[in-house]
Amino acid sequence: MTSMNTPCYTVAMDLGVCQLRNFSISFLSSLLSTERSHVKLDNGSSGASVVAIDNKIEQAMDLVKSHLMYAVREEVEVLKEQIKELIDRNSQLEQENTLLKTLASPEQMAQFQAQVQTGTPPAPPTAATPGPPSTAALAQPTLHSSGPSA
Repeated sequence: MTSMNTPCYTVAMDLGVCQLRNFSISFLSSLLSTERSHVKLDNGSSGASVVAIDNKIEQAMDLVKSHLMYAVREEVEVLKEQIKELIDRNSQLEQENTLLKTLASPEQMAQFQAQVQTGTPPAPPTAATPGPPSTAALAQPTLHSSGPSA
C-alpha cells in the first residue's frame, strides 16, 4: 500500500502524474474537510448532507479521472512518436550494418567475430591495413573526362 507522501519521479510522465495526484489529493482533502466540519456541526440533520458529500466526492473523482486520462493520452502520443523515431533509426542502422558487412573482407569479418566473442574493443584502423573504401568515398560520383569541356 502506498502512502500519500511517496516521492515524485523525475521522468516527465511520472512527474506529471505525481503533480496531478498531489493536486487531486489536496482538492479532495479540501472538499472533504469543509464538508466534514459541516457534518460535525449538523449531526442531527437528515441524510441530505450525506448525499451532498457523496455528490461532491463523485464530482471530485470524475475530475481526477478526466485529468488523469488527459495526462495519459498526452504521454501515449509522445511515446508513439518516440517509437516511430526509434523504428526509423533502427531501420537506418540495419541498412548501414548490411552495407558494412558486404564491404568488409572475409579477414575483417573473421577478426570482428573474434573480437565479439572475446569482448575486446576493435583496434583502430592503421594506414598500413588495407580496408574497404569508406561509404563517403562510394557515395561521391567519379568524374570521367573524355576531353576538354566547353
